[in-house]
Amino acid sequence: MQVDTASVRDFVKSVALPEAPPIRFDVAKDPPAPFDVAKEQASVVGSDVMAFSKGVTAETRADIVNAVLLAQLVAKKSMAEPKTLADVGAWYDSYFDTLSRLGFVLQDKALAEYHATSDTFEAHESILEIAGALLAGSPGALVLVKKTLEALRKMSTDSPFITLFHRESQSANTARFQVSLVESDAAGVTLTLIAFGLEAQASVTQVLFFKFHRNDVTLRHNSGKVAINAALLAGIRPQVSAKIVAFTNDFIERLPDL
Repeated sequence: MQVDTASVRDFVKSVALPEAPPIRFDVAKDPPAPFDVAKEQASVVGSDVMAFSKGVTAETRADIVNAVLLAQLVAKKSMAEPKTLADVGAWYDSYFDTLSRLGFVLQDKALAEYHATSDTFEAHESILEIAGALLAGSPGALVLVKKTLEALRKMSTDSPFITLFHRESQSANTARFQVSLVESDAAGVTLTLIAFGLEAQASVTQVLFFKFHRNDVTLRHNSGKVAINAALLAGIRPQVSAKIVAFTNDFIERLPDL
C-alpha cells in the first residue's frame, strides 16, 4: 500500500479508539527514562513485547511504540474481547490494516497453525523457535529477543510489566500477543514481528511462561520482517502522539535496560 504523509495524517485523525481509561491521581508514576540510541532497550506496549537494538534512534523507537499502540487500540475498538481464534483473526486483521496504513507492510497477514514438537510446550519456547528461523542470519538479534523474554521471566507476576501484558493479551480462553524486534543498519530500520493467537479449552490465566498441553491448545502465528518508513513516522509524530496521549500511561511500560 502506497502511503503519503497527508493521507496518513487524515487516517490517524479519523480512526475511532476505545474509551480512554480514567485518569488516576492517586497513583504516582515516574516518567520513563529517555530512549537511548546506544543501548539495547525493550518495552511492553499493550500486548506487544518490543526490543530495540543499538543504533535505532530514540525518536524512531518512540515513533514505532506509538504506531504499534495506535494499531492495537484501533483493533481493540473493533474487537474488544476476542472469544475464539476467528475473533483473534479479526483483531489481527484490524491491527495489521492500521500498521499498513502507517507504512508497515507485511506480505502475509494470515495466522498459520503452529505444530508443537512435544506433548507440552511454553509459549516463549515457540517464540524462540520461530524467531530462530526468522533471524537465522542475525545471531545477535536472536540473543536480544532471548534477553528480553528472560527479563520478563525474572519479574514477579504482579509487576507492572506483567500485569499490563496479561491485561491486554488475554481474554477468557483466548490470547493474542506479539514479540517485535527493531534494528537499524545502513539500509534503514527494520521490524521483525511475530504475532500469535491462542485458543485453549480452559481459561487462559498466563501466556508467556505457562506450560500448555498440546492437545488442549491451538496456537497460530504470523511472522515477517518489514522495512520501517522512519521519515513517514516522524512526519505524523504530532498526530499519533495526540491521538493516543490518554492511553500511554496505561498501555506502555519501559523495561529496565537490557
